[in-house]
Amino acid sequence: MPKRYFRLKEYMKAGNWDLGDPLDEQGQEVENPYIFTAGQPVRVTGHLTVPIDGRGRRLEFCTAGIGAAPVVHVRVAALIAELAPDDVQLLPVDIKGYPDQYVILVATKRIRCIDDNASEEVRYWKPEHGQPERVGDYKVVAGLRIDPSKVGDAKVFRTWGWDIALIVSEDIKKAVERVKATGAKFVDV
Repeated sequence: MPKRYFRLKEYMKAGNWDLGDPLDEQGQEVENPYIFTAGQPVRVTGHLTVPIDGRGRRLEFCTAGIGAAPVVHVRVAALIAELAPDDVQLLPVDIKGYPDQYVILVATKRIRCIDDNASEEVRYWKPEHGQPERVGDYKVVAGLRIDPSKVGDAKVFRTWGWDIALIVSEDIKKAVERVKATGAKFVDV
């Protein structure tokens, strides 16, 4: 039976809290908010804080700020780390009113596995787009589909060229659903 994978996204709904960009120990936004979604281990000095930009119902899985850093309740993060210890890094983060309860979940692997033909639409950055550092990366990926044969043993990873997609294996999906983690939404890829 072929392996199945899912994109883990935040279930966006009015009334849920909205988290801002992670802050360093001096209260400044981290220099590069995209480091948490780059698909590689992160080096952070000091303790991080994530502000609540919009009050609402707290979630056990959500994304923070412009970089969409996955912020996960420790009980859910521990479950994911137990199932995929070589694929994740957990960075403690303080959220006002919820100290020691959340982490930023960093997928430490980035895999070139997007199936261009099976995906609904893919477009690449080209020189005429005026961002030479992005040429060759995906500009648009709609209806994302991956080629599971290229994944290997990874259970949590980012897709090469389209880092915004956080992918998890079916066993992780089932485990997160079993504990009824609020905020988690899964899309078959």
